[in-house]
Amino acid sequence: MSFYQVLNPATGVVEREYESATDAEIASVLERTAAAAAAWSRVPVTERAAIIHRVADLHDERKVELAALITREMGKITADAIGEVEFVVDIYRYYADNGPTLLADQPLDASTGGTAWVRKAPIGPLLGVMPWNYPYYQVARFAGPNLVAGNTIVLKHAPQCPESALAIEQIYRDAGLPADAYINVFATNEQAADMIADPRVRGVSVTGSERAGTAVAALAGQHLKKVVLELGGSDPFIVLDAPDVEKVAKDGVFARMENAGQACNAAKRFIVADALYDEFVEKFTAEMASLTTGDPTDPDTSYGPLVSEQAVVGLVGQIDDAVSKGATVRTGGKRLDRPGAFLEATVLTDVTPDMRAFREELFGPVAVIYRVSDVDEAVRLANDTPFGLGAAIYTQDATLALDVANRIDTGMVWINEPEGGGADLPFGGTKRSGVGRELGPMGIDEFLNKKLIHVPAAG
Repeated sequence: MSFYQVLNPATGVVEREYESATDAEIASVLERTAAAAAAWSRVPVTERAAIIHRVADLHDERKVELAALITREMGKITADAIGEVEFVVDIYRYYADNGPTLLADQPLDASTGGTAWVRKAPIGPLLGVMPWNYPYYQVARFAGPNLVAGNTIVLKHAPQCPESALAIEQIYRDAGLPADAYINVFATNEQAADMIADPRVRGVSVTGSERAGTAVAALAGQHLKKVVLELGGSDPFIVLDAPDVEKVAKDGVFARMENAGQACNAAKRFIVADALYDEFVEKFTAEMASLTTGDPTDPDTSYGPLVSEQAVVGLVGQIDDAVSKGATVRTGGKRLDRPGAFLEATVLTDVTPDMRAFREELFGPVAVIYRVSDVDEAVRLANDTPFGLGAAIYTQDATLALDVANRIDTGMVWINEPEGGGADLPFGGTKRSGVGRELGPMGIDEFLNKKLIHVPAAG
């Protein structure tokens, strides 16, 4: 079986296979990207930005075609797939428009006299290891800023996404990017490890599981490589008070179910004040039960299949473990009796710390709702996780909202709205959710040599 293949999760059918790279091909990729880095770094930043603007335009022109690819590869419903490509367009345009300013020299007041500034210079070839759940978005937020900055990219995409990976590479070619400034490679995990160890690779960005991030960080540290890690999340959605519980419940379902719940920053734990708990559970459960799953190309489908059979089996195992230890299934809890990787939208209550669902990330259409007696208990429960990606807080008390936001141990907090995002807003977490930031001004800063230049005073 080929490592890279299009296995349509809506049907369970392998539609196409692609051969992994040979070791000789990997060696050639490393030689080419290193040579390209020397030339690409000398291209004026305005010219680099202009090419990335063309990359944005081509994504926009081809969005329907691009969306169809990832619907086949990983099951995203058509509307969400098109929405992902549209967000990608925003990201590329943001860095094309703002990159030259973000990369400008930073003047310093030199206590030693003379003139001093920091010059933001590229560091060279970077390796990106990307996941399947947002095949275009994850690449854009890594490659877009770093290509504007003058670095070159070797991209190892998820084995589930070979055709979208090739489509991205083709867009770069068609936009006029030098051929070796962005190279897609169908590498194995072992070959990726070899690339991390190679001295020509200067930095590594990984979006994926906690396990993958830990392995990459250990290897990168051994070889003194800078890393950015965007890993898992078990984000709390905290409801302290609300004039319209039904609206908040709908917000919660939206926050949980985008991309069939397969998002690191999706709301996964719903922490609700005692006074609102019963009504929230009722409204939230009814909304989840109303969702339909099936053919991701059908506009009436609410959410598509999970990415794989393995993903379904894993989630069912977490649900069954919770139920066996006393959790209550309010709706769902089972896979659908049909071909494909389909799971019912599920709501669990009465989850306790001895259950896997309490500690582990639930990567799919499963929500857990907790009752809390006061704000302090809500904060303690929200922070009682190894992850620290994002959080949402609902309250009409502005002072309380900011106080809770300050006490929540996450990289992002959204108040009175589901977790969202924008090309200009930094994305990232703390604890075991990773290190570093992507998007916004911080996203172009991670893989730069911030070089001090000092000129003494005359005389």
